[in-house]
Amino acid sequence: MASLEQGIKAAQTGLLVNCLLVIVKLVSGIVGHSYALVADAIESSTDIFSSLIVWGGLRVASRPADDDHPYGHGKAESLAAAIVALMLLGAAVSIAIVAVREIITPHHAPMPFTLAVVAGVVIIKESLFRTVFKVGDSIGSTSVKTDAWHHRSDAITSAAAFIGIALAIWGGPGWEPADDWAALVASVIIAANGLRFMTTAASELMDRSPDDSVISTVDAAARSVAGVLATEKVRARKFGVAYLVDLHVQADRNLALDAAHVVSGKVKTAIREALPAAQEVLVHMEPF
Repeated sequence: MASLEQGIKAAQTGLLVNCLLVIVKLVSGIVGHSYALVADAIESSTDIFSSLIVWGGLRVASRPADDDHPYGHGKAESLAAAIVALMLLGAAVSIAIVAVREIITPHHAPMPFTLAVVAGVVIIKESLFRTVFKVGDSIGSTSVKTDAWHHRSDAITSAAAFIGIALAIWGGPGWEPADDWAALVASVIIAANGLRFMTTAASELMDRSPDDSVISTVDAAARSVAGVLATEKVRARKFGVAYLVDLHVQADRNLALDAAHVVSGKVKTAIREALPAAQEVLVHMEPF
């Protein structure tokens, strides 16, 4: 619950910052004749919705288990990550379409003041990315990390806009489309990030096995318990910010049932100490 609360606060912070930046970038882009800045505002507007989705997903994931969801609602976190990744892809496509249209349509060069606006946006969004990603990484939340990359993609779009605007201003007549080419390049980067996080979210929804380090940690913890002679079928799957673990533990075949139960309990405790994110641990005892 504490981890999910951290994720919710990170999403709320991103939501507030994005609302302010959308207004600043949209007005500056329209007044300053910079489509790259307008495209940046469009990308930031998707950040607002993505933060709302992450916020909602984490709130659902924080609900306790019930009769219909005996394992809890953790999958809502992965589902939110998938939706945010789709929004990244949608933003990339829309920016690319309008950028191409602007490239083939003659227009004014951006105004110099837009450079200062974009530089400020890059600094703010990169700082926000680092803050939110650190939270997502510490609690193991794919949706929060995906939301963080929404902020970095915004910083990338802004950096590309800065380069394009600078070329359009300093290059003079004939260089006006540089601003739009910058937006087109940024859309490709955003799409790549969207695909990357869609793959991660889909893997979690499909219960793909986590990193080998997780399985190794579980196996080593189980084998460290006195009375455990061997382990097999060690498995784990991501469930929101937590893991569901199950494994077979082999012990002395002459062990009494109550003694085997004690060993099983010690194995669960050892695994949870080694992997605090283990929400459920199911141990099946077998004769060695």
